Amino acid sequence: MAQLLIDGRWVDGESTEHLVDKYRGAVFGEMAVASAEQVRLAVTGTHAAVQSSKLKPYDRYRILLKAARIVEGQIEALIALMRDETGFTRADGENEVRRCVQTLELSAEEAKRLNGELVPMQAADGVQNRMGFTIHMPRGVICAITPFNSPLNTLAHKVGPALAGGNAVVIKPSNHSPLSAVALCEALLEAGLPPDLLALVHGPGQTIGRQLLADQRIAFYAFTGSTQVGREIQQAAGLRGVQLELGSIASTIVCHDADIGLAIPKIINAGFRKAGQVCTSVQRLFIDRRIAGEFVPRFVEAVRATKAGDPADPSVVIGPMITRGHAERAASWVKDAVAGGARILTGGTFEGQVFAPTVLDRVDETMRVVCEEIFAPVVCLMEFEDIDDAVARANASPFGLAAGLFTTNLQTAFRVSRALRFGGVHVNEASSARIDVMPFGGVKDSGYGRESPAYAIREMTEERLITIAY
Repeated sequence: MAQLLIDGRWVDGESTEHLVDKYRGAVFGEMAVASAEQVRLAVTGTHAAVQSSKLKPYDRYRILLKAARIVEGQIEALIALMRDETGFTRADGENEVRRCVQTLELSAEEAKRLNGELVPMQAADGVQNRMGFTIHMPRGVICAITPFNSPLNTLAHKVGPALAGGNAVVIKPSNHSPLSAVALCEALLEAGLPPDLLALVHGPGQTIGRQLLADQRIAFYAFTGSTQVGREIQQAAGLRGVQLELGSIASTIVCHDADIGLAIPKIINAGFRKAGQVCTSVQRLFIDRRIAGEFVPRFVEAVRATKAGDPADPSVVIGPMITRGHAERAASWVKDAVAGGARILTGGTFEGQVFAPTVLDRVDETMRVVCEEIFAPVVCLMEFEDIDDAVARANASPFGLAAGLFTTNLQTAFRVSRALRFGGVHVNEASSARIDVMPFGGVKDSGYGRESPAYAIREMTEERLITIAY
C-alpha cells in the first residue's frame, strides 16, 4: 500500500486507486490519494519542522549515507517493485537502484562541504579594513515532483541535495510509481531522518500539484516532466526558485570517421532502454551519408536482435511501456509517418504494452516522429552530407537537453560540441550518456537548472553575503 507521509506518520488517504502490473495487467497494490486538507497539513508540518531543525551538516551526511546503504541492501526487492510499477527489465531496475545509491552517497558528501566563498573586497578602490564572505542557508520547504521513468534516482536527485542543504521536502511522485517513492522515504526514515522533515503525497497533478504550486510556504520546486507542465510551474512559482528538467527530442550524430563497432551498441542502449521512455533517448540519429551503406544494415540487424517482452525474463532488453495508451499513441505516429513516405526498417508493432524496437528512415522534419517527443522505442535515421548541416538540423529543435556525437577526429569533437546548443554534448557516447556526478539539465524548451548533488544543492540553498568592518 502506497500510503501518505504527513506530520511524520504514515496515514491513509481519502480514497485509494489500484496499481496494475505493466506487463500482465494484474492488480498488485494500492495508492492512497491525498485530500486537499492532507496536502495542506503536509506543507504545514514540513514548514514548521525546517524552522526548528537542529540537524548539523555531519548529521545530514550520516543520514544520507546510511540511507544509501539501506537502499543498496534492498536491491532485489526494489527491482521486483519497479518491474511491476514501471515495466523495467532487470537491467533497467538494477541500474536505477545502483544510481540511486550513488546519488545518495554524492548528496551525503555535499552536505559536508557546502561552502561559500571569500569575496575580494579590497579589489574595490578605497576599501580598507573590511572583509566579506558568503554562506549557503536552507531555502525552507522544497517540493519534488517526479516522473515514472526514473522513480528512484530522479527522486534521489531532488530529495538528496535538498536534505543535504538543510531543507525539508514534500514529495509528489508520479501516480504510476508511488511505491518506489514510499521505499525511498522509508529508507531515509530508517536512516534517522527526523520524520517531520519529509512528506509524501499521492494524487492527480491537476489538483494536488496545483495546490502545492499555490502554497506560498514552499520555497523551491524541483520538477522533471513535460514542457507544458514545466511552464505552468514556472508561472505559478513567480519569484520562488525552480529547477526544471523538461521535454526533449534527443539527437545523436555519427560522423564518417566514427568507430561503428563502438557506436551501435551505445546507440541501441540509448534508444531503447526503459522502452525508449527516457528524455534523452536517441530519437533522431543523424548518419554521414558516406558510411550509411555500412552503418544502417549493421544497426538494423542489431536492433532486430534486441529482445522485447516480459521484463521478468533476464534476456529481455525492452519491457512494456507505461500504459497501452502510450503504445497506441506511438504506433499512430509511426503509421502517420509511413503514410507520409517514411519506411519501417524494423518494428512498428506492439502487443499489449510492449512496443517492438522500431527504426524508421525516409523521414522528414515535419513528421511527428521527428519534431515531437515520441517517448517510445523508436529511432529515426536521417542522413547528412555535411557536419554543419547535421548540427543545424539538430539545433533546429525547440528542445536542447542532450546530444551525442561519434567521431575519431578531435578537431571535429571540439568544434561540433561548441556548435550544438544542448545542455550536454557527449562525444563517443549517445545522447543519454549520464553519470550522476555530472551536471544535468537543458536549454531552450528543455528547461533550466542543473541536477547532480554538487550543483543542485547550490540551487536549493540561498547564498548569503556577510561583510565585516574592523
